[in-house]
Parts: sequence; C-alpha cells; structure tokens
Amino acid sequence: MTRALFIGQQPETVDFSDPAIPPGFNAEKIHAGIAIAMAKMAERGWHADLCLIPPGEKGSQLVQKQLAAASYDCVVIGAGIRLPPKSLCSRPSLTQSIRPRPVRPLHSTRDRRTPRTRLLAGCNLTE
Repeated sequence: MTRALFIGQQPETVDFSDPAIPPGFNAEKIHAGIAIAMAKMAERGWHADLCLIPPGEKGSQLVQKQLAAASYDCVVIGAGIRLPPKSLCSRPSLTQSIRPRPVRPLHSTRDRRTPRTRLLAGCNLTE
C-alpha cells in the first residue's frame, strides 16, 4: 500500500485578507477541500496521514517530526503552502525538511527512472 503524507496549512491560520486568496474563501471551505483530497487518496488505496502546520518555523519542525515517525512513499504539499505569495512559513526550510529519502521501488527493479521520478509517479493525483 502506498503511504502518503499530506501537508497543509492549518485553515484557521490563513490570512483571508490576502489578495491572493479568492474572495469568499474561509476555513470551512479549506477543511472541506482537505476532506475531499484525503478521500481521493483513500479511493486509490493509499494510506494518507494529514499534517496541518501552523505559520512560522514550527511548521517545518512538525513536518520533520512527522517524516521521522513513518516511512512515506509520497509527500503532497497543499496549495495553501505552494501558491500564495505570502507563504505561511519559510518555503526553503519546509522543502529542506522534505529532502529526498530512500524510497522503495514502486515498479519492477528494472525501472530505470530515478528514485525521485518513481516517487512522483506514485503520487499522480490526476489518475
């Protein structure tokens, strides 16, 4: 079974006055979107853990703690962290927390793709 870590911003910490956030967006809508994403992962047979992080450096620390607690085949970073110009935490510190780790092959041992591309192939949310 593919195991994924879904990282998102705690919806209650979003600055809804930020012009990059669509008008009418609120924490309830974000929670609903997270629930849909988690359900889609489960439909694919993935075991997904949710890690909602607060603003600041504490978010990166929580991600590091979660990654140390389990072995993941895939890490999914939510749009609230990836898209707004005002990132809730330092993107470099977050991405450093998710540095490449050894991954098990998702396909045959003759697969010539790199571990990173195998990892990304296993996380195709558009399948």
